[in-house]
Amino acid sequence: MSNILPFYTADERKIVKEIKAWSSTILEKPNIFFNNIAPCPYAKKAWLDDKVNIIFKHDEHKQVIYSAVSMFPEDADMTIIVDTDFDDDPDDFHDYLLSMNEGIADGIFIDKDIWVMGAHPYDEEAVFVGDLDADFEAESETMYALIFVQRLSKLENSADKLRKKGYYEQYLDETDTQEIYQKRSELYGRLKDGDKET
Repeated sequence: MSNILPFYTADERKIVKEIKAWSSTILEKPNIFFNNIAPCPYAKKAWLDDKVNIIFKHDEHKQVIYSAVSMFPEDADMTIIVDTDFDDDPDDFHDYLLSMNEGIADGIFIDKDIWVMGAHPYDEEAVFVGDLDADFEAESETMYALIFVQRLSKLENSADKLRKKGYYEQYLDETDTQEIYQKRSELYGRLKDGDKET
């Protein structure tokens, strides 16, 4: 892929270590907010199976994001884009990703079975994090946003299983979460309808 470093710099290695530590400390542990299921119950296995790619975006150009979507590896569970030149406004950042999802659903990137979402450094802290951040130590002083690229179908199939276990009971009380969840379900419905037509 163009504009993607074939190796990590010293600071990038710190960020990669930081992301893995945050996953282990926050995302992979059972959480009462999710009915005692981990916030990301499949994360640990994805890391262990080496199915998570981490790439970096260091300028304002979107090519790294476009390449990650259009060239998503068949054997990957997720690509994480570390964006060090992110839009300062978190609303603009998230709105852009939602518009990308619409573009993906419309076939702009050919493969429609992709979903992107992000985490911005100025987002309000997620309710489920609570005091867990107290156990987490940052590795890098660099500020960055994260963009997650995943298979839409895999996300929705996993969500269906988790819904039956009560995972979403409190989570969907959050208005923003409801909107994103509904949009993702809507686009998955469009994907399935498209598959039926071919």
